[in-house]
Amino acid sequence: MSLTIPSTDSPVDPTAPTRSYEVRTYGCQMNVHDSERLAGLLEDAGMVAQDDPAQTADVVVFNTCAVRENADNKLYGNLGRLAHVKEEHPGMQIAVGGCLAQKDRETILRKAPWVDVVFGTHNVGSLPTLLERARHNNEAQLEILESLDVFPSTLPTKRDSVYSGWVSISVGCNNTCTFCIVPSLRGKERDRRPGDILAEVQALVDDGAIEVTLLGQNVNSYGVEFGDRLAFGKLLRACGEIEGLERVRFTSPHPAAFTDDVIAAMAETPNVMPQLHMPLQSGSDKVLKEMRRSYRSKKFLGILDRVRERMPEAAITTDIIVGFPGETEEDFQATLDVVEQSRFSSAFTFQYSQRPGTPAAELADQLPKDVVQERYERLTALQDRICAEENSRQVGREVEVMVTAQSGRKAEQTHRLSGRARDQRLVHFSVPEAAEQPRPGDLVTVTITEAAAFHLVADPATAADYQLRRSRAGDAWDRSQAESCGAGTAPAAANGNGVSLGMPALPPRA
Repeated sequence: MSLTIPSTDSPVDPTAPTRSYEVRTYGCQMNVHDSERLAGLLEDAGMVAQDDPAQTADVVVFNTCAVRENADNKLYGNLGRLAHVKEEHPGMQIAVGGCLAQKDRETILRKAPWVDVVFGTHNVGSLPTLLERARHNNEAQLEILESLDVFPSTLPTKRDSVYSGWVSISVGCNNTCTFCIVPSLRGKERDRRPGDILAEVQALVDDGAIEVTLLGQNVNSYGVEFGDRLAFGKLLRACGEIEGLERVRFTSPHPAAFTDDVIAAMAETPNVMPQLHMPLQSGSDKVLKEMRRSYRSKKFLGILDRVRERMPEAAITTDIIVGFPGETEEDFQATLDVVEQSRFSSAFTFQYSQRPGTPAAELADQLPKDVVQERYERLTALQDRICAEENSRQVGREVEVMVTAQSGRKAEQTHRLSGRARDQRLVHFSVPEAAEQPRPGDLVTVTITEAAAFHLVADPATAADYQLRRSRAGDAWDRSQAESCGAGTAPAAANGNGVSLGMPALPPRA
């Protein structure tokens, strides 16, 4: 159901002054991809990105997440700060979209009446029309659809990176995890046809990308809607046939539906990377049952064993929730035991967040904050140790690194560039004196010389220890810099822009 009249295309007035925009993104990779669509739509409507942080954009769009409780606080805090900015900039507009907008709807306009547009997860394409309607009518516009009107991948896109891209293979989720609000906000799973997906992948490759990440709330259930339960493994193999596509990643699968045909497709398709994100959530079978996660710890560990049997070099990451209602010390110890056995290369750890509208929020035995915090600290300490131990095993190993535009925080002091290994590990590397500088999108082969918990270091002693392969993606980077009046061929460390590839970035810890 829509809460306003249906959107219609609004023409761009060629005589109007050019307006600037900024999209602020919170949450998962799906939101990052949606933000690329939002940017594409706004540019298609004649706007330009506001790249100067000292300047205020004419249109500020928040693409929100509703998974964690602090997402609400972050949004309303930012909206509060912008209220005063808007007073000083007549004509400025603020829009709120994404999962939190789908959930809160009228609440956003009640708490922040200076917001101009609220739109949901199912009508991303309506944003330009809603902004124009709000400006014309001089009143806030609220449009929330209960089901998808247009598959997002048919919308214009402004990609964050020329050397890599996201491709949605499905939207929505058919699972009923008791802690998760996503299915009620994104809807039931809808699968794209394989031909449409592969056509989009091919278009990205034709545009210079050499890496693609396939996205879905549960990628390995892809194909259920059109009756092919082996469709995801077939899709991975089909990606292997695309000339020029060097790296294929995907996120996220669900352990309950993760089958051996997918493991075989990963192992037998050279451009599918030896990296897997496999959400655990809890190591306690009792808690997994309460979460309605339809697998148990034995099955989970069995998947990891089979993946490593076929791909010994695979790096496996995970998600873990601490403090689910009713979690006992015994339950938590079971999680620690599974983490110890799993040897994750990294883990995204969360304290349970009570989200209204989810079954878990209604459970009586919510845990005290201090208990959850203490367990969380024990878990992160364990995983930090494992990360450091697993990374230390990489020292002396030769790795191929795709250079990114993102650089480390200490790049100015170390003069190192940054990139991702095939297994998605972050590598900071130096370029030997007199050796050629790579561009973002180029590939370098180096030997790991140091390891820390959250990154690797490669400092080649001589030019002979450093190999550079210039790529089509690096050429695309040069073209993009020339088109935007950039310097081109600039070292990656000199550029602070970029997007994390395949997985969200791990926050630094003291």
